[in-house]
Amino acid sequence: MRFNYGKIFLLGFGFFGVSVIWATYNAFVPIFLSEKFGLQPALIGFFMTLDNIAALLIQPPVGAWSDRLRTPIGRRMPFILIGAPIGAIAFGLIPLAAVLPLFVACTTTLLLSMALWRTPVVALMPDITPSQNRSQANGIINFMGGVGSIIAFLGGAMLYDMNPAYPFWLGSGLVILSALLVFLIIREPKVVEDNHEKKTSLLDSLMTVLNDPDRSALRVLLAIFFWFVAYNAVEAFFTLYAKNHLQLSESDGTRLLGQLSLSFVLFALPSGYIGSRIGRRVTILIGIVIMTLCLLLMYFVPVSTLTTVLTKLPILGQVPVVGLILMLAGIGWACININSLPMVVDMTTVARVGTYTGLYYLFSTLAAIAGPIINGGIIQLSGEDYSTTMIAAPIFMILAFIMMLGVHRGEAAPQSEVVGNST
Repeated sequence: MRFNYGKIFLLGFGFFGVSVIWATYNAFVPIFLSEKFGLQPALIGFFMTLDNIAALLIQPPVGAWSDRLRTPIGRRMPFILIGAPIGAIAFGLIPLAAVLPLFVACTTTLLLSMALWRTPVVALMPDITPSQNRSQANGIINFMGGVGSIIAFLGGAMLYDMNPAYPFWLGSGLVILSALLVFLIIREPKVVEDNHEKKTSLLDSLMTVLNDPDRSALRVLLAIFFWFVAYNAVEAFFTLYAKNHLQLSESDGTRLLGQLSLSFVLFALPSGYIGSRIGRRVTILIGIVIMTLCLLLMYFVPVSTLTTVLTKLPILGQVPVVGLILMLAGIGWACININSLPMVVDMTTVARVGTYTGLYYLFSTLAAIAGPIINGGIIQLSGEDYSTTMIAAPIFMILAFIMMLGVHRGEAAPQSEVVGNST
């Protein structure tokens, strides 16, 4: 099995479409809920966590199911061909729903269908990529997904002004197109049947992780949980931190997050290359140190310094000191995020790639739910001091660092030992 940049970029285009959908969903669905249906903020907040709840309940077992499935078109493709069109249709109907029950039906269908095919399409990356190239491949996929998010934020506002349905229809079209391209061009590798491996389930794999004397898989999954708790806590409350602590507007806070996202996208490919050169574990540890230092800087540096404008750039607008810190944080986050999934899937065999991908999403999704809740409680106890976000998140980053110190597996295998090599 050879590393094919063209196929990986094509698979990345699938994530481009998915990212457009989620970026559009997160940007405009709260507006519909508030202005069209008059929901209170608490209910809107609960509604916007339903995607993580659906992912938590559906993605891990679907990953294990896709490992066991055997069809003439492969074990991942059926989920893509069923989930993507249903999700695209439901997404396109969201802005047309005039009554709340129909709106809820459309969004629920979207959440369920997207959760159905997310893990199988992610598992396609290690399926078609040699072990030593998986960090680079994950960098390509995240780069394409990041570009999709940026285009959704920049182009979505313009399309929304023309017609609120246009951003949704764009996302629907891109998902259908990407699913067709993946189906027509990518061929899943044949899997060497093993009767024992074929019967494994998510629970079996989780018990294997827990009972493994080496503990590397458990440690990396716990590290994933801890750093996603930190990241999701910061992301969820950053605009409030910008407004209440930095005394900036909501739009300025959103723009600062965009600067972090852009640096992540630009460093997605280099971080995959670095991971393949110096090792995934070392690259992740470097990323954790960078993220921790950046978060602490945003806590200890005076507000007057953080808001000092350094320069003004096209698209990004004004870049203050805190913007530069966030761009450095984006580089650190790329070092972490790009190399973590390849580590997880390289701790198992070809028969369990989908299952271990599901375990990755199990721990990261739990963190996506827990992070904002934990951080919200800390902010509440501090008397609504939103700067405590930047002192609480590093604690979880340090816990992730400690976990990663004990990881001894998950690096790229030599060519002759590639997990998932087809016959």
